[in-house]
Amino acid sequence: MKLSVNGIIHEVDVEPDMPLLWVLRDELNIKGPKFGCGIAMCGACTVHINGSPVRSCSTPISAVSGNVTTIEGLGTPDALHAVQEAWVEHQVAQCGYCQSGQIMSAAALISTNSSPSDHDIDLAMSGNLCRCGTYPRIRAAIKTAASKATEVHITPAMAEAILGEIE
Repeated sequence: MKLSVNGIIHEVDVEPDMPLLWVLRDELNIKGPKFGCGIAMCGACTVHINGSPVRSCSTPISAVSGNVTTIEGLGTPDALHAVQEAWVEHQVAQCGYCQSGQIMSAAALISTNSSPSDHDIDLAMSGNLCRCGTYPRIRAAIKTAASKATEVHITPAMAEAILGEIE
């Protein structure tokens, strides 16, 4: 079976009812999504399928169609995603176990809502548990990320290219 993960096509030979989480972790050695509960209640295993957050611990591989994005595919060390930048800025992580799932849910939220209210954040993040209780920092980071995601950053090289096209 073919599986697209973080833009790379993989061929996996697994049972169709194997949870996506185990395919990612055990077959593809992608360790960002975590096993927390196994019943889709904690959110530690959250990944995106075609941009939508899903709990990979309860999603059979046979139900996956489209691109899977894990925390490893969200940003790069040199170019963090706006949510990852905000997580660092607000020092969200404490123990860190739930953070990849939290970040993936937050990224999905701001991709569809550039100015989420507290209520929007609560709804989007309700499936992600943090045993350390960093919820106030999570909310602040999401608001910061949403504001940064809507900013347009133009480098001097980009400005020069744009101006060159206008002339």
